[in-house]
Amino acid sequence: MEKATTHPWEYAVKPFRIAGNLYYVGNRDVSSHLIDSGAGLILLDTTYPQTVYLLLESIRRLGFNPDDIAYILHHHGHYDHFGGTRAIVELTGAKTCLGAADIEVLETRPELSWGPEYGVAFCETFAVDIPLNDGDVISLGNTSVTCVATPGHTPGAMSFFFDVEEGGRTYTAASHGGPGLNTLTDEYLAKYGLPASRRQDYLASLQRLGKRHVDIFIGCHPGQSDTLEKRAAMTPIHNPFIDPQAWPRFLSGLERKARDLFGLA
Repeated sequence: MEKATTHPWEYAVKPFRIAGNLYYVGNRDVSSHLIDSGAGLILLDTTYPQTVYLLLESIRRLGFNPDDIAYILHHHGHYDHFGGTRAIVELTGAKTCLGAADIEVLETRPELSWGPEYGVAFCETFAVDIPLNDGDVISLGNTSVTCVATPGHTPGAMSFFFDVEEGGRTYTAASHGGPGLNTLTDEYLAKYGLPASRRQDYLASLQRLGKRHVDIFIGCHPGQSDTLEKRAAMTPIHNPFIDPQAWPRFLSGLERKARDLFGLA
């Protein structure tokens, strides 16, 4: 959303706890999630460079210190998900993690960062400390995040799975690392000379994810998982984020849209 890069203050969201040690620290357009491992913080995505000040303030408002961010995990190599990383790394020294197949965007193909589509020139590059591959696990304190390669939206899109304890029970939380179909249109593929095989990769990724049980679905963008609506519906006795049907419902909806776009419906 281009306006989020020009009027970021309009996209501020009060940070909140989703469940257990999982918190929302993103904005109205792009998600960012914080995990308190007890031995440091894990941050999922850093939003835009223009909104990184909102992200840092959200972390502080929850009572955490950004200096304690140990790892930054990126869902995929797009401007809206790693635009704030350079600033956070320089402030905190956090280690960065990105799907190995998406490192090319940082090093040689910034035009694939989705920056041009946002009307901005992407220049906030950073070094990737840990290239992520399928099955990798990032562990810190009481949390282990399993990385599942889900190419399609980008070649290096990574979905993340980890456990969250809430009310004496353990739940599996997860995100789809690249559900967007905007990079798989005929126009986009032709514009950047990308192979149509990315569409088959996308559908195969949905099939892989569909075999996994998820209790708490979090989205790369709040609209994907109805994050803000669920926050408004939370009560002391009801947590709408704990919903085992949200994950399969989301994936099946994506498959219908993808097949329609690809002419396979």
